[in-house]
Amino acid sequence: MQHIIDRFISYAIIDTESDANSTSTPSTFKQFDLANLLVKELKTIGLTDVTIDDNGYVMGTLKSNVDHEVPTIGFVSHYDTSPDFTGKDVKPQIVSNYDGGDIILNKELNIVLSPSYFKDLLLYKGQTLITTNGLTLLGADDKAGLTEIVTAMEYLVQHPEIKHGKIRVGFTPDEEIGRGADIFDVEKFGAQWAYTMDGSQIGELEYENFNAAGAKIIFKGKSVHPGYAKGKMINSMLIANDFINELPKNEIPQETIDYEGFFHVTGISGSLEETKLELIIRDHDMQLFEKRKELVNQIVAKINAKYAAQFGEDICITEVKDQYYNMREKVEPMMFIVDLAEKAMRELGIEPIIKPIRGGTDGSRLSYMGLPCPNIFAGGHNFHGKYEYVPVESMQKAVDVIVKIAELTATTNFS
Repeated sequence: MQHIIDRFISYAIIDTESDANSTSTPSTFKQFDLANLLVKELKTIGLTDVTIDDNGYVMGTLKSNVDHEVPTIGFVSHYDTSPDFTGKDVKPQIVSNYDGGDIILNKELNIVLSPSYFKDLLLYKGQTLITTNGLTLLGADDKAGLTEIVTAMEYLVQHPEIKHGKIRVGFTPDEEIGRGADIFDVEKFGAQWAYTMDGSQIGELEYENFNAAGAKIIFKGKSVHPGYAKGKMINSMLIANDFINELPKNEIPQETIDYEGFFHVTGISGSLEETKLELIIRDHDMQLFEKRKELVNQIVAKINAKYAAQFGEDICITEVKDQYYNMREKVEPMMFIVDLAEKAMRELGIEPIIKPIRGGTDGSRLSYMGLPCPNIFAGGHNFHGKYEYVPVESMQKAVDVIVKIAELTATTNFS
């Protein structure tokens, strides 16, 4: 497993944080540092048709080693990390033979990864964990996926006795800001279906995800000397607070689970004269999703009506944009690709955990672009923060699943 550890760390220490405020692709030029390394590695391990385009999309091919027709499949992961928490100067720490107790991430700042709070840790007692040093995220989302795909392709090259068809791999930028599949060339990729290696706990297999939208709302105010403000001042920050208070109190991420949707305020900044609020909207059910967007518009209209006489124009301006949709609609007509992944896991002694994704992946966008793309575990936990960790054994199992899917695809009659 040392090979997996070394490869993962070599990826994790490269800063690839994306930037939602950028209009370029990739959104940060530093993402090319890892993208170019991946190109080099794919060529080194023996893949062909290895390319990187001007927008940082990396693709490569493992040629078929059978003489009969086999569907071309793909494996996809992203190399950017979330801007929610810094990915600069990542210094991974290795915890060998985890004993089930607290893990000191940073002694000086008393930052502790504890199973008393993160109970999933106890699933990995006796295993090797890779953690942060408490100051950054780790980047297992999705550098674990990168590690697994590259390692699996390397293993298949080194073991030609394992029969497989043509396999395409694809690595994308900017998934964390919802733009990873924006200009992914599905036709060039040329796979009949693919799998994103972008899930969490070992065994996860997902073909449903949120419908997603983002809202940007501007609240206008009027600045007047506070001593003479009666009936004249409008504090935009307080209006923004009124908006937040109109949202359902229990429909937020920390109060919801499974198929329950939510509203999530992700950013707020402002002054008396103007406040900007960013909100994301999520729901698996399309009708409920549409109702959530409509509720935002209704609250905005209510605020504007309240201040119409005093302000003389709309005090609240909103822009709601859809980001991605539930891939279930596109995957269900090809459920055999989910069944194939489930069979691969069971043959490896892994109990599949088939559940909806409480988020999105490149696979959701790719499915609507003509590339059905369920999601498979990559092994990490507590993404986007200092408590992120990944068990090495889970990464190895993900490698095994990729190899087994490739093998089953070459030996299954899909007619």
